[in-house]
Amino acid sequence: MTSRLQVVDGDGHLVTDIAAVASRMPQEFLNRAGGSSLGNIFPPIDHLHAAQPVATPPGSFPKIGVEEWLMFMDEVGIDCAALFPTGGLSYGRIVNRDWAIAVCRAYNDWLYDTYVKSSPRFVGLALIPMQEPEEAAIELRRSVEELGMAGAMLPTRGLPNHLGAKEYWPVYEEADRLGCCLAVHGGSHSGMGFDHLNVYAPVHAMGHPVGLMAAFAGVVFNGILDRYPNARWGFLEGGVAWFMLCMERFDRSYETHIDLDPRGELLQLRDGERVSDYILRHIHDGRLFVGCEGTEPLISEALRLTSGKCFVFSSDFPHEVNAEICKHELSEIYENSKITGEERTGVLSENARALYGRPVAAGLQAR
Repeated sequence: MTSRLQVVDGDGHLVTDIAAVASRMPQEFLNRAGGSSLGNIFPPIDHLHAAQPVATPPGSFPKIGVEEWLMFMDEVGIDCAALFPTGGLSYGRIVNRDWAIAVCRAYNDWLYDTYVKSSPRFVGLALIPMQEPEEAAIELRRSVEELGMAGAMLPTRGLPNHLGAKEYWPVYEEADRLGCCLAVHGGSHSGMGFDHLNVYAPVHAMGHPVGLMAAFAGVVFNGILDRYPNARWGFLEGGVAWFMLCMERFDRSYETHIDLDPRGELLQLRDGERVSDYILRHIHDGRLFVGCEGTEPLISEALRLTSGKCFVFSSDFPHEVNAEICKHELSEIYENSKITGEERTGVLSENARALYGRPVAAGLQAR
């Protein structure tokens, strides 16, 4: 069934080998930290992911490596996959800038050595030390030009400022020069108003989309998409409903709450354009993408709204899914009669090809 069309997994995850990453850090950091700290090169993702009596589907969260990932792709019918971290999702919470620089570089070297070099079917997304934007730009350049990464992951939570903040513009300037992608990904769910919910399911349900909405707002309303038009942006693992909400709410609020902009640095709309039109313009110009799953009730409406141009199938494997769940997600996309053939091809491969660029093209060719 899944061999009918090429399939790109726009959001898969690695099980990070912490010891292997740590071994690639400069010795001075390891000597200072001491052996007991090797298991904590990344901060805890939040307090909500621990001490919870929660069961996940059988076969989810396995400790897998390269061979298991390839076996999963072959079983499910995935041609290539963009790979994001697991523990490294929290890298935005690192407070020591030198540690952030060292651990991001070590993670990228490990990702390249272990996955990217092993098969063109793996598309690497780097971690870059946003705590020190000038260094983040340097590491982004190295990761793309020397390691063949598609771009970098940016966290929705943990950094001291929103992603549209001016201090991060040097990173976006480099992404614009490279013509690479910046993939925004959540994971940390604390500090968003549900720190003390006693049931984890709603925390998981809201954490990703709420974080993405805040990140998306910072990028859109600070004019980042216009200022750096050669960079491509992905907003992943929140589904499509948050995006639809933003399209509606941004229009109304922007029309009734007008900010003073004496520097001309904020969102600039064209004559007669609404915020939703601005977003759709950047989607159609190929610089804005959103992750989706196969069983979302709003997916056909979201595809119609965007002419099928931005949504990217995402498995989230090997987190709270297994191979059977992923095959079911794909079958829903294939069998949804409200999705056109062109939209289906876009969701399954073409939009991811546009987002991640040459690494995906190489992976599809290898497959």
